[in-house]
Amino acid sequence: MVYIACRVKLTYLRWWCYIVKSHNIIRTLYLIGMVKMILFRKFRVLILMVFLVACTMHIMIDLLPKLEKRAAGANSGTGGCSCSHNPSEEPRNWAKQQARSGPEAGWPNKHTLRILQDFSNEPSSNLTSHSLEKVTGADKADSVKRVPGNSESQKPLIKDPGAGKKASATGFSRLAALYDHPLYKIDLPSLSDDDTLFSVNTDIRLYPKVAGNPEWHNEANAEVEEYSPTGGVAAESYPNWLRFHVGINRYELYGRHNPVIEALLKDLVSQSITSVAMKSGGTQLKLIMTFHNYGQALFKPMKQTREQETPPDFFYFSDFERHNAEIAAFHLDRILDFRRVPPVAGRLVNMTREIRDVTRDKKLWRTFFVSPANNICFYGECSYYCSTEHALCGKPDQIEGSLAAFLPDLTLAKRKTWRNPWRRSYHKRKKAEWEVDPDYCDEVKQTPPYDQGTRLLDVMDMTIFDFLMGNMDRHHYETFEKFGNDTFIIHLDNGRGFGKHSHDELSILVPLSQCCRVKRSTYLRLQLLAKEEFQLSRLMEESLLRDRLNPVLIRPHLEALDRRLRVVLKVLSDCVEKEGFAGVVEDDLEQGQGQGGHHHHTNTNTRAGAPPHHHQPGSRGR
Repeated sequence: MVYIACRVKLTYLRWWCYIVKSHNIIRTLYLIGMVKMILFRKFRVLILMVFLVACTMHIMIDLLPKLEKRAAGANSGTGGCSCSHNPSEEPRNWAKQQARSGPEAGWPNKHTLRILQDFSNEPSSNLTSHSLEKVTGADKADSVKRVPGNSESQKPLIKDPGAGKKASATGFSRLAALYDHPLYKIDLPSLSDDDTLFSVNTDIRLYPKVAGNPEWHNEANAEVEEYSPTGGVAAESYPNWLRFHVGINRYELYGRHNPVIEALLKDLVSQSITSVAMKSGGTQLKLIMTFHNYGQALFKPMKQTREQETPPDFFYFSDFERHNAEIAAFHLDRILDFRRVPPVAGRLVNMTREIRDVTRDKKLWRTFFVSPANNICFYGECSYYCSTEHALCGKPDQIEGSLAAFLPDLTLAKRKTWRNPWRRSYHKRKKAEWEVDPDYCDEVKQTPPYDQGTRLLDVMDMTIFDFLMGNMDRHHYETFEKFGNDTFIIHLDNGRGFGKHSHDELSILVPLSQCCRVKRSTYLRLQLLAKEEFQLSRLMEESLLRDRLNPVLIRPHLEALDRRLRVVLKVLSDCVEKEGFAGVVEDDLEQGQGQGGHHHHTNTNTRAGAPPHHHQPGSRGR
């Protein structure tokens, strides 16, 4: 019994020891877990603290140079403008450039890439002799030194590298003689409120950036700014882009000798760029640039050199858009006296300071990179040619481009889009109806709005304009909705012109050869431009000398203009021989009609030389 009792007690003690050991093990494991949890939490807090310190240092590094500049500007009385350095010596390194150039027009430089190398002394910067991206110190100073708020006299003007070359050598300017010709002095009819796009006293108040902002006023007239009796700002003090909008009427985008256009062209080159965004839609990359005076322009960057022709195997709808074609189209349109292309000027743009540093479009900003040749590149987003393989690269960070002034906002001046009757199929194998039906124009003449008024004649003007450029991409056109069907066609989007100087695309002239219709004013001007004393190619050469990117067109393209002009006149001559002068040429120069003609309707069957009663009341010639 004693033995059994001892065995039971020993068993109890053994189990008790097991329980105590298990308790100690569990307690130890619990303590270890607590220590691990505490250490892990402390580690997380430590990581968070390190992250916050790094962010604080990053912000301080960005803000310190700006604060130093403001303090230096306040002490020196310059109002914070850091302009002591010579722009010609401005570094091309992105990181250094950010610190030394400072913010432009008060716009924050949101993004900074510090991973880019200094390529200013690299021999492989890929500069070519056929691009103006390689500029001298003086030229660079003209294009870079832009201080917002300066008076017009302090602004850099458009560089005119060949200004007066021919005029000084011979004492004769073909352009001046052309614009002095009676055909270029025909007055417009008197304009009523219905003939102007805007009423200065009422509609301009609707511009959201303009209303209530004292900074939008034209700096050129800052000292003589006047105010109307009602307390509004006088029209002369509007910025040039707004004065351009105010001048649009039923017959023209701008006046023949309007000084605002030359001032606007200078603004496109000299105004500081405050923001950049990609334009939605379209097949190729285009950027919307906003200026310090709230004006906007469409930027088309350089994709090809001037010597490159469109490859023969390219379809017209996949061709590159050329920046120099947009510039040349504006000058050609003005020489033809159409004045239906918005003002366009060439500009050298700094890709880092004027695009990357001011854009808030993250999709655009993310596409910037440094090429193997140490050039700054980007490609954006679009349907065609927006990839690393088709990137737009500076030399090393300067890129050419065209800047086309914006038309009024669609909320203020609606535009109607029309399908071009002679639109191409935009298909690799199919042909459009007009390409297989020689009597296609007879059907068009019976279809509104081509059955009355001058819309069909305006399409003939556009056809001649496109053929001279070699532009096959005219699928639609636009008009201002306010003026109804009784107004001119706006010649927008001319980037696919001047692609082939060695080939004349005769299919562009099919509308003219099928319809055999033309305005008398257009016909007479074409004959005038073919004369030796004027000569279209020399007029274009002289006009393009004014652009910052001169030479805009190479010699073969200029010579092609004269050759194509002779082709147009030959087609019209054949039409006159077939149908008679009165059956082809519509007289829009009748007494009282003026250059633009009255805004009334004319039946499409009315011809030059027909009795006056054949015209419906108040026929319009343009």
